[in-house]
Parts: sequence; C-alpha cells; structure tokens
Amino acid sequence: MRLYTLSKRHFVLVFVVFFICFGLTVFVGIEGPKVIQTSAANFSLNNSKKLKPIQIRSNPLSTYNQQLWLTCVVELEPSGETSIQTSFSMTVKVNGVAQDGTMMYIHNKAHNRTRTLSCAGKCAEIIVAHLGYLNYTQYMVTVGFEHLNQPIKEMNFTWKTYNPAFSQLEIWFRFVFVVLTFIVTCLFAHSLRKFSMRDWGIEQKWMSVLLPLLLLYNDPFFPLSFLVNSWFPGMLDDFFQSAFLCALLLFWLCVYHGIRVQGERKCLTFYLPKFFIVGLLFLASATLGIWQTFNELHDPMYQYRVDTGNFQGMKIFFMVVAAVYILYLLFLIVRACSELRHMPYVDLRLKFLTALTFLVLVISIVILYLRFGAQVLQDNFVAELSAHYQNYILFFRRLAEFLSFYGLLNFYLYTLAFVYSPSKNALYESQLKDNPAFSMLNDSDDDVIYGSDYEEMPLQNGQAIRAKYKEESDSD
Repeated sequence: MRLYTLSKRHFVLVFVVFFICFGLTVFVGIEGPKVIQTSAANFSLNNSKKLKPIQIRSNPLSTYNQQLWLTCVVELEPSGETSIQTSFSMTVKVNGVAQDGTMMYIHNKAHNRTRTLSCAGKCAEIIVAHLGYLNYTQYMVTVGFEHLNQPIKEMNFTWKTYNPAFSQLEIWFRFVFVVLTFIVTCLFAHSLRKFSMRDWGIEQKWMSVLLPLLLLYNDPFFPLSFLVNSWFPGMLDDFFQSAFLCALLLFWLCVYHGIRVQGERKCLTFYLPKFFIVGLLFLASATLGIWQTFNELHDPMYQYRVDTGNFQGMKIFFMVVAAVYILYLLFLIVRACSELRHMPYVDLRLKFLTALTFLVLVISIVILYLRFGAQVLQDNFVAELSAHYQNYILFFRRLAEFLSFYGLLNFYLYTLAFVYSPSKNALYESQLKDNPAFSMLNDSDDDVIYGSDYEEMPLQNGQAIRAKYKEESDSD
C-alpha cells in the first residue's frame, strides 16, 4: 500500500488536499443559487367564506422544477388566547392543466386528511399537497376546509419547487463526480492488476467494491429524471444512495475486525453478523423510501410522519439497530487499537482510517446540526421539505447541503483509494507489510537484521537471475 511509503509531510499534504477539495464544494454552495423557489398567492377571507373550497393555479412549470409543494399559513383574528391547537379536516383535489388548457384529473377522487393547526403567536406552516414528479406544465389544486371553527383573518398559500438553476447545477455537479469516480475506479483497478486477489489487503478488496457503488451513488442515470416523467428515476436514486451508505457502514465493520484476523475469514462467524446488522438498516431505509413513494403517487396529501402511526415503530426499530451498530463498531475499534497498537504497519493503517473517518463523521454531524438543529430528534418534526436539498445558514448564510454531503463522501473515498493503492515497490513488499505476522516467520535472522539481497533487486521478469545463473555455469 502507498500508505506505508508516506512520510508525516505526505500525510499532512493528503489532509490538506482533502480540505481544499471539500472547501471548493462549500464555496460552490455559498455562491450557488437557492435550492427552493417560492411563489405566493394570498386570499383574503371573511367568516362567511372561510369554509368554501379554494382553487389555486400554479405557475407554469418545467421538468427542471422536479417537484411541487403547496403550503398554507393561516392567520387568525386577534384573540386573548396565546396558544391554539386544533384539528380540522382538509380536502384536496389535484388537476393537471394540459397545454391546450383542458383539465386532466390526476386522481379520480378528492383526498381528505386530518391536519392540526398549531398557533403560538404565529401559526405553523401546513403542507397541503406534494407531487413527487411533474407530468404537466401547470396544476390546479382545489382545497377545502371542514370543522375549522377558529376566526380566520387570512390564508397564505405558497407554491414551492426546485429552482431550475439549482437543477442545472445539480446535473453538472453529479456529472463531474461521475467522471471523477470513473477515472479513480479505473486507476485503482489498473494499479492492482499485477497482484493476485489473495495478495490484496482487506481495505483494497473493499475499495474495489465501494468505488463502483460510489459511481452509482453519484447516479449516472440522474438526467433521466428530466427526460422521463416517471417516479422510477427518483426511486432508483434513493436505492443507490441507500446501497452505498450501507456498504460504507459494512466496510467499517469488516476492516476494523478483519485487520485483527489475518487468516481465513469465515462467512458464518465473520461476515454473517455484520451483514445482518447492516442489512436491517438497509431494509428499514429502503422500505421507508419505497412506501413513501408509493403512497405519494396515490395520495398527494400523504405525509409519513404525520399520517401514519407505523412511522413511530419504524423509527424505534431503526434507532435500536443503529445503536447496536454503533456499539459493535466501537467495540471493534477499541479492541483493534488495544491489540495492534504496537504492531508495525498495522498500527499505521488503524490510525489513518480512524482519523480520516472521525473527521468525516464530525463534519457530517456539524452539517446536520446546523441544518436541522435539535429538531432532528423531535417526534413531530416534519421533514418533507427538509429531507430534500436546501440551503442552510453557515458562514456566509448560504451553503448547499447537497454539495457538501456529496463532496464530502466522494473526496473521502478518493482519499482512501489513493492511500490504499499499491506503491511502486509494493510488488516486493506487499507480503511483508500487509501481513507482517506471517512474513517474518519466513525470514531468516540475517534477513531480519541485515536485510535480504533480493529486496534491492529490480523486477526484470527473471532475466537478471537467469543471466547471473548462466555466468556462474560458464565459469564452472
């Protein structure tokens, strides 16, 4: 591995380059366009009209708008109550407007859901409807309210869509990372072509799996979302992201355990427990994503955190499995560091992977906290808009969550691929340095103390050895 040939100056340079590359993505996010664009339509109501259905027509849309939300903020008449919380029924009917102006029914029936109006000085925003993909260039939404007995002063409806400028930036951003990942994958595979797979380190084996998954994580099929009016490209993107992130979790478990087990790693005792834990996380995330997409296709009012009690059970299940994973990973890290801290080369592998991974996790946690704050732990936190890419306040008040997360994970894998790729002399030293426990058993005392003559011999496909043998034969 190139890891063994790096000096302290080289390690510092690796981390500096990592921060520079990540900083470039942050800079693009700061200078980039807003993610969400809004257009408001205010309706002045009096008490006699407040329960009548309201028809709202959206602005002309394109495929670059990607998705559509309709939100509502209710303003109540001044009253003596400081806090109000009441439930009411909301009816929504969505029609698509064709290019010739005719109305096309997207759903054959009006959808009715119970919503909660929470007001503490100012009423909270209510998500009226959400369309995951756009089949029409314009929409007409009819909204009705029932059992809303509070005196209403005004209703502010707002359309929210993705900014077309951000969609174009996202296409180019993904394209650049797809190309970079493809180049890094080819270079990494090319560097390992001279070695048998049994000579690969466990990190190199996993990098050969993670890099192709990173290519899918960047989603080379993403432009299909703008060419095909279908939910399939979006679901495919969610599946690729879940697969890569779970593979990354599995990579950490296998490396920290496998670095202590230099012999044969049995499937039943080594891989099965790890696949079971990570598989549960993958199934939970994939099931939640597919279930949400399926329900949103049939009901634009569906919100999995508000309209179903099953989400609470899924959340508890996910948190329990995640806690088991974290405890298991910490156990493997502590045991590996305690047992291998004095072993040459292995200690270096542990320190580098732990330092870089810890750095990436800290940055991710900081981004999540700055984006969501303490709300990420609240049960009533509705993340329909927050779960998608939005700008949040950091430094200069604009930083794209999408750019920072994608850039962070991509540069993390690029750094590991560079460090774990074979060095120039790896063909002679791989067995010694990748598995010192076994290689030193084959060395004589003179080789250990003075070094072997063959360590200095260049590789010439055996020509130098045959020439030396021929000269000795001629002299005899």
